[in-house]
Amino acid sequence: LGRDWREEGRYLKVKNRFHDFIAAAETLVSMGISQRSTLAAWGESSGGLLVTASINMRPDLFKAVLLYVPFVDAVNTMSDPSIPLTCGEWEEIGNPNQRETFYYMLEYSPYDNLRMQDYPAALVTASQNDTMVGYWEPLKYVSKLRRVKTDSNPVLLKVDFHAGHGGASDKSKSMRE
Repeated sequence: LGRDWREEGRYLKVKNRFHDFIAAAETLVSMGISQRSTLAAWGESSGGLLVTASINMRPDLFKAVLLYVPFVDAVNTMSDPSIPLTCGEWEEIGNPNQRETFYYMLEYSPYDNLRMQDYPAALVTASQNDTMVGYWEPLKYVSKLRRVKTDSNPVLLKVDFHAGHGGASDKSKSMRE
């Protein structure tokens, strides 16, 4: 789709990413390739931001989500320049230490936008030794989601106490997972 399309999803246009993701899911359903009762989404790290922001907007569209070390607390994480990659991500989604960006980010930050509504079933993972997405982000997201959701869909949490951002460092453990 090219550079222009990429630019339309940066800085104060980040929400276009979520609209595109939702449109792609709607297309799968409208073309009969999938249906809402079976459609699942998977997001890892910043892909977790994409999926969780999208399910906040359209929770009815997905049956389940798999969130692997998801980046879900955009405002707090992006406000801390000591976290690895934060300053580099300012080039992509903006710096919330700037007023306009802060308020824009609050509009889509998944953790900040959880509300009382039905959500799809979720399996969320965290890694204690993750230097990119602190283990506390998925934990507090799951805790809040469980408190506010209005359905009986399961929200499961798996914490790996030995892995980092990329999962298990042990090859045989990685294969078992």
